[in-house]
Amino acid sequence: MTTDFQNARIALGARLRELRAAAGLDGKGIAERLGWQRSKVSRLELGKQTPTPGDLSAWAQAVGRPEVAGELTGRLSGVETKYRSWRRQLVTGHRARQELAIVETSHTRVIRGVEVARVPGLLQTPDYARAAFAANSEFRQTAKDIDDAVRTRMRRQQALYEPGKSFRFLIWEAALYVRMCSREVHAAQLDRLVSLIGLDSIELGIVPLGVQLRRTPAHGFWIYDRRLVIVETIDTEMWLGDEDSIRLYERAWDWLAESAVYGAQAHRIIARARASLDAM
Repeated sequence: MTTDFQNARIALGARLRELRAAAGLDGKGIAERLGWQRSKVSRLELGKQTPTPGDLSAWAQAVGRPEVAGELTGRLSGVETKYRSWRRQLVTGHRARQELAIVETSHTRVIRGVEVARVPGLLQTPDYARAAFAANSEFRQTAKDIDDAVRTRMRRQQALYEPGKSFRFLIWEAALYVRMCSREVHAAQLDRLVSLIGLDSIELGIVPLGVQLRRTPAHGFWIYDRRLVIVETIDTEMWLGDEDSIRLYERAWDWLAESAVYGAQAHRIIARARASLDAM
């Protein structure tokens, strides 16, 4: 079973490989520059060995990019922690976290996601994603790598069309009205949601305003198969893999899913939000 630790290490290895390739070096070439065994280079790039901060600084020098040493050590700092400070994760920008999401998604057949105040990242348009990343960077006072983050999020969305994968999303109706972007961008995002209803790999449910709910979380969360729950709070992202946490969030999912509407009813709710936007 893969874990968030392993996936974070794989994502870091992929970044090392990208930097090495961009420098025009093969594995043997960078090993010679560093004075390492070729096997060490391979283990690091494949995520089979955790690098030291010194390894990462040396790698940055070897590929002619000393300025990325801080980015690489920032990625390393989040590898082993279960409760991840957003500020620490995003110290070098959003791209690294999006790359980690790509790795986690690649290992997952069924993803269930709940969002209370925005459209899920896997369903966002590029312009909506750009506005979301910009707002988050401004709020958290972190590095702004907006274009790289958007491109990486769009790469992750390719998973929506992979055979054998299934995506189930629940969005609180209020999130359809929360604007973090221009009216035109928000309208295009609502149109995209409508276009996704009925796609074979996607089930989209809207939790209507005023619905009576039993006790459920007031924050977003994502369930990856039955092995991992990622919970987002204002200051921390928690990666939970224990059976009790998974059962708890699956129960929350089931209660919300029972209250959600789908298909034509979901379409009507989104259309209502779209009409409200047009009337502004």
